[in-house]
Amino acid sequence: MTTQTIPQELDGAELARAVADIPLAEIDVARPSLFQSDKVGTFFERLRREDPVHYCAESAYGPYWSITRYNDIMAVDTNHKVYSSEAKLGGIAIQDMHSDQSNLELEMFIAMDQPKHDAQRKAVTPAVAPSNLLLLEPVIRERAGEILDSLPVGEEIDWVKSVSVELTTMTLATLFDFPWEERARLTRWSDVTTAIPGAGIVDSFEQRRDELIECAMYFKGLWEQRIDQPGGTDLISMMANSSATREMPFLEFLGNLLLLIVGGNDTTRNSISGGVLALNRHPDQYDKLRRDPALIGNMVPEIIRWQTPLTHMRRTALEDSEIGGKRIAKGDKVVMWYLSGNRDETVIDRPEEFIIDRKNPRQHLSFGYGIHRCMGNRLAELQLRIIWEEIQKRFHFVEVVGEPERLLSNLVRGITRLPVKLHAH
Repeated sequence: MTTQTIPQELDGAELARAVADIPLAEIDVARPSLFQSDKVGTFFERLRREDPVHYCAESAYGPYWSITRYNDIMAVDTNHKVYSSEAKLGGIAIQDMHSDQSNLELEMFIAMDQPKHDAQRKAVTPAVAPSNLLLLEPVIRERAGEILDSLPVGEEIDWVKSVSVELTTMTLATLFDFPWEERARLTRWSDVTTAIPGAGIVDSFEQRRDELIECAMYFKGLWEQRIDQPGGTDLISMMANSSATREMPFLEFLGNLLLLIVGGNDTTRNSISGGVLALNRHPDQYDKLRRDPALIGNMVPEIIRWQTPLTHMRRTALEDSEIGGKRIAKGDKVVMWYLSGNRDETVIDRPEEFIIDRKNPRQHLSFGYGIHRCMGNRLAELQLRIIWEEIQKRFHFVEVVGEPERLLSNLVRGITRLPVKLHAH
């Protein structure tokens, strides 16, 4: 048996036995189908136990190292002098940034090394500063209330489409000061950015390229309206009027836009859906939440750990190095599997369980560490806290009434559909 021949219907103990029979050298955890079927956790469990720094010699993405334990991931993530994010070396995902057939050689600050990384990141950080989040909170709360009040009680709805996508797109439109009636374009561009052609979002690399160029041209129009108009607090105005970003080449401009769109949309959207799923699979925790809604603040980082909306980040070794006793050669592709690190039983107590009053809920890897730690982490937590506070005011139970549908992706741990019924108090 190989990674790709595991039968779809296997689960639990049968799946564990099947995975145990695969020779270690033949395990390839980067196959998107393993994430869509939600079976990849069994593979990670074996790698953490038997080969936590694992070399896969052949995959659709070329040879790569899998870093699967929490502390090893931290060691890579915080050592940007040895492990590079540079786009020209491949960037920050297992799929090399400049290798697909879109012919778009994008640049973005998350895929840059020092000193350019810090200068560009600094230009947009004020948008998610604590003072700005205080201004955003009542806006987000009002919209969350409107979304929830518009939902039918007792009828099946798709939570992803009705709530998760709506709230995050509204917040993103506010951050960009994007034309409100056009905001659905932001959701589309976010989906297209991370889509695998042929998986249901775009049909081809050419279509993907065309839609991303359309995104860039739209934002170029907004940019030209806002350049030399100092004082704007939206992300476009900040980039247009910062010395670090105002002269960006076109593909760098597009790359940074897509980074901000995906970072502000995909991750929070899938955590909002993941939280509903987690509470339904752990009904004792839902009971705990009903008894004590004050636990929401503690529950939010636990949702983000449990869901792990971005499964991995990748680096390229700038020199020969060692991780977990394994020799990593200069030029090797090193993949930090956050999803696995967030399930590392040697660091996190009962990691497979969803525990809303966990003692140290922020002990997770979902936002990354070091210079590339997610700049929007507090905004993500704010949106999750608000939506759950508003849900608890209105509904006794958000009941999942069917299996979730998941995204075909090894990067975004996405839930594309989640059928639910709402029960009033």
